[in-house]
Amino acid sequence: MDRPTLGFIGIGTVGTALARALAAVGYAISAVSSRTQEDAERLTSSLPKTRVAETPQGIAEACDLCFLTVNDDAIEPLAQSIDWPPRCAVVHCSGTASIDILGAAAEDGSSVGVFHPLQTFASPEQAALNIPGSTFGIEASTDDLARMLSEMALALGGTPLRLSGEKAIYHASAVIASNYLVTLLQMASSLWEKLGLSAKDGLDALLPLVRGTLANLEQVGLPDALTGPIARGDVGTVERHLDVLGCVAPELLPAYKELARRTIPIGRAKGSLDDASATRLSARLDAEHDVG
Repeated sequence: MDRPTLGFIGIGTVGTALARALAAVGYAISAVSSRTQEDAERLTSSLPKTRVAETPQGIAEACDLCFLTVNDDAIEPLAQSIDWPPRCAVVHCSGTASIDILGAAAEDGSSVGVFHPLQTFASPEQAALNIPGSTFGIEASTDDLARMLSEMALALGGTPLRLSGEKAIYHASAVIASNYLVTLLQMASSLWEKLGLSAKDGLDALLPLVRGTLANLEQVGLPDALTGPIARGDVGTVERHLDVLGCVAPELLPAYKELARRTIPIGRAKGSLDDASATRLSARLDAEHDVG
C-alpha cells in the first residue's frame, strides 16, 4: 500500500510532534492549518515541502489522510464544518472520544478513524523522544484505514493496538498511570519541605527511585516489581508512616491509606505478604487515626 499524503488541522503540541515525527520517517506532509498563523509557519519552516493552507477546507482537498489535532471539544464541530472529499480519510487523536464524533465526515463518504499515541506530550521536542516504543490506540471504519494507521504506528517505532469497547476505560487507565503519577510525586516531594528542604530537592532525589521502579516493572512485571514495607509485611513501618503523616501532613493520610489498601493484594499476589500481616495491615489502615 502506498503511503498517504498527510494534512494536519491544529498545530499544537500533538499536531506539531506527530507531523515532525511522521515526516522524519518518510511521510509527505502536504499542508497544515492552524488558528495561529505563527504556529503553522514555524512548523512548515522545518518541513520545506509543506505549505500553510488558508482554511481547513484546503487541507481536506490537499491530502489523502487528514489529522484533526485540535482540542477534543473542537473535533466534532470542525468535522461538521468541512465538505469532505470521499477520497480523504479523517482521523482524530483523542484518547477518550471514539470515531462517532467524525460522523459528518463519514456521511460525506470518508473513512474515519482514531490514532492516539499512548504517550505524554509535554512539548513537541520531548514528545519526539518519547514516541518510539509507544503504543498507538487505533480505531477505523474500514480495514484499509486500519492497516494504514497500523503501518504508521510501526513506522514510528510504536505498537498498534486495535481498540474496542468503551474507549473511556482505556483513557482512564492512561490518566491514572501518567497524570496521577505526577500528582503522587507532587505529594511525595512536598513532604521534603517538612525536612527543611525544598520540594525540588525531594523531586530530584525521588526521580532515580521512580526510574528504578519503572525498570523493575519492565524487567519482572507485576506483582514481583513491588517492594517496600507492605511487600515485606512490615506493619510497624506503616504504623510509623501513619503517625508522622497524621502530625505533619494530615491532608495526605486518606490518599496514603487508600494506596496502601490497594497495595496489600499485590503483596499477597507476590507471595511476600502473609495472611497474618495482611490482616494486621488492613485493620490498622481501617482504624480511625488521631491527628497530632
